[in-house]
Amino acid sequence: METGLERIAAKARREPALRFTSLAHYITPDRVWTNLWKIPNHSAAGVDGQTVTQAKESFDSWIGPMVQSVHRKGYHAPDIRRVYIPKPGKQEMRPLGVPTVADRALQRSTAEVLSAIYEQDFLSCSFGGRPERSAHKALATLNEVIAGGKVSWVLEADLKNFFGSLDHSWILRFVEHRVGDPRLISLIRRWLKAGILEDGKVHQNEEGTPQGGSISVLLSNVYLHYVLDLWFERVVKRHLQGEAYLVRYIDDFVMCFGVVAEIGALRVD
Repeated sequence: METGLERIAAKARREPALRFTSLAHYITPDRVWTNLWKIPNHSAAGVDGQTVTQAKESFDSWIGPMVQSVHRKGYHAPDIRRVYIPKPGKQEMRPLGVPTVADRALQRSTAEVLSAIYEQDFLSCSFGGRPERSAHKALATLNEVIAGGKVSWVLEADLKNFFGSLDHSWILRFVEHRVGDPRLISLIRRWLKAGILEDGKVHQNEEGTPQGGSISVLLSNVYLHYVLDLWFERVVKRHLQGEAYLVRYIDDFVMCFGVVAEIGALRVD
């Protein structure tokens, strides 16, 4: 199973402008089953009330129709149950989306396939939701940058309501730079448009991608790869003298500068 993804990764590495037009066949029952077993048994159930244990026991009954619906572009993304959890050190609450267990396994499988491509594109400054790119690694990198003694200015930022305000059309445009398989584009579009169940009512989702699903983390990294990481690397650095570094953990980031030559370079119109 991994040999196929290794071939995708190698091809993506060799051809950075290539659009992959045939990816859906890598989303197999075996891959979904493997990712289902990566979900902890105590994980919360989605709108259907199905637990992880129940999803495993009934796997044979739902996996066939699920995979078939993906291939015919007819997958119906289940509504997402919205809950609120405390933000560390703050009084406000963070909205969290809880997909159904079966949908979570499919999201994990799809993100796994897409990651084979995007891990070849993502820059070394991005952390979070990536293999061996944990928060601890991000902090260690930031400490190394600052301790190097070449930094005079540090800018820390948190993108307010990032997951809740992402523009669907721009996300899909960015994904389509590398993904040309209409079955996966349809699947991602349906996840973006999945209804949100809150206080007993289902609300249509016209923007954002609910924080809590594997595909949301991947999409956020794809979005910020184009909007922030590449902008900093290819635009901002050209206007600066001295050292300049970016360390991003999903939607939180820190910029470190030596000498700022033109502060106008940091404007976003």
